[in-house]
Amino acid sequence: MSPRVHAYTLLLVTVIIWGAAAPIIKFTLGEFPPVLFLFYRFAISAGAALAMALVIGFKLPSDRKILLLTLVYGLLTSTISLGLVFLGLERTTAVNASLIGVVGPILVTVAGVLFLREHVTGREKLGIGIAVGGSTLTILEPLLRNTDSANLLGNMLVFASLLVGVLTTVMAKVLLRDHVETATVTSISFFIGFLTFIPITLFAYPPNEMVSQIQQAPLSYHLGVFYMALLSGNLAYFLWHKAQKTIEIGEAALFGYLGPVFAIPLAVLWLKEELNTTFIFGAIIIAVGVFIAERKRSTPQRLSGHRLVHHH
Repeated sequence: MSPRVHAYTLLLVTVIIWGAAAPIIKFTLGEFPPVLFLFYRFAISAGAALAMALVIGFKLPSDRKILLLTLVYGLLTSTISLGLVFLGLERTTAVNASLIGVVGPILVTVAGVLFLREHVTGREKLGIGIAVGGSTLTILEPLLRNTDSANLLGNMLVFASLLVGVLTTVMAKVLLRDHVETATVTSISFFIGFLTFIPITLFAYPPNEMVSQIQQAPLSYHLGVFYMALLSGNLAYFLWHKAQKTIEIGEAALFGYLGPVFAIPLAVLWLKEELNTTFIFGAIIIAVGVFIAERKRSTPQRLSGHRLVHHH
């Protein structure tokens, strides 16, 4: 198996794991509130990361600038990004969150223009504009339907996490390119996430209440936390970072479009979420925009050039 095909396989496994994440988070939030959920998740992930570090090593970069970038990356990709996702999913549907996430790869193209002075054609600008318009319709859907304003806030929080994700995608590529070990880039976010959520959780819950709530939760909700910690956390991030060392992030970005293929059916069939007219209309607009923007990137030769595109 060639290195490129191996990377594609890793990314496919990752996108399947992440595709199921939004419905699983939504389900598990029925028992664990966001702060407690994230603390519990990071405790498990940090323990697994520590075990991995003892087996394969953990080496922080010696360059101070790279070390600072690594620490900032860890904070953004854990406490900030996941905090926004969980707070958002507490207020909106897994279906909406998954559709909003489709715009992620498009936004990385914009990041390439803003930060790396990448070139974008007129066709791509048109597609980006259409896709962002469809995403905006999805975000504002609660306002258009006069439904609970909490849904609108939830959509906006999910979109904010997407913006943070765009930034961390670029940062991850820079860190891996500057020879920071894959295990280090993966583990640092779980260590920082756990350490930052200790005071946050203790401020929100007395220790005895926190322990009691975790102990009394049904098994199915614990399984949701463990899925998010070990599979969607340690395993998926390690596979994604490993793939990023082999291929351009523009190629990895295209796998992001597959997420809703797994997430939306799971949300509809398992969580009984509905696909309303506004959602379907927004999905069609996003699909048209993505098709226009990505049509010229269909060949491996095009994708493996010096263009910047995206991931989750």
